Order: sequence, then structure tokens, then C-alpha cells
Amino acid sequence: MIKLIIGKKGSGKTKKLVEMVNAATETSLGNVVCIEKGGTLTFSVTHKARLVYADDYAISGYGEYFGMLAGIKAGNHDVTHIFGDATLRIGTRDYNCLADFFERLSKIDDVEFCFTVSCDESELPAKVFEYAQKA
Repeated sequence: MIKLIIGKKGSGKTKKLVEMVNAATETSLGNVVCIEKGGTLTFSVTHKARLVYADDYAISGYGEYFGMLAGIKAGNHDVTHIFGDATLRIGTRDYNCLADFFERLSKIDDVEFCFTVSCDESELPAKVFEYAQKA
């Protein structure tokens, strides 16, 4: 399942994501991972979640981002939730590539994904919502 937190810059997407990460650590029977660009969530996300900085691994573009997410799940089958902040900054602002990214992610079983997407919902193509739902 893929969930999206959609909104313009400053609309509270990251705050909602942090709340969801922290809530997931309380209910998950496995591991929770949060991926961000930069180091702004260090003190907001509970220590019970694994915080990963995309910049530390030079992740850029949706192909590399998918590889990272698939690798996290392949390396630890106990991962139940993966959250991603700043999705368009890690990938690109090409919304068709974003839809293709979600299509590939939808094939990974047994993990809930949630991403922040900094744009207006009307800007996203319908194909995005074939694979993802608004959180």
C-alpha cells in the first residue's frame, strides 16, 4: 500500500509524516524506516524508527530511490513501514516518472509506504492514484 501526503510547501506535510512514523513505531510488529533528504528530522522522529539520510548514499532519481527502498526491504524482511520525506527532491518533479516509481513500488509486498509530495493534488496525473492513495 502506498499513501501520499500531498500539499504545497509549508502546509504541514512533514509534521504529519513525523506523527505517522512515531505512531507506526508504537503499533508495528516489525521495523519502521524513515528516509529524508537532509537532516531535519533527527530530533523529531523517535529513536524506535530507523532514520536514513538519502544524501549519505548519493540517492538521486527514482531509479536509485527504488533500488534503495527495495534493498531495505530485501535486507530486512521485518520492515513493515517505510516513510519518505521530500520525494520530489530525491526523485524529480516529473510526475509521470513519479507514477512509474509508484507502479514499481506497488509490487513490493508486506510493507506500507508513505511519502510526502510537495505540489498541488491537481498537478498529479491520474496514473499516480492508480497505485497510491491520499493519506
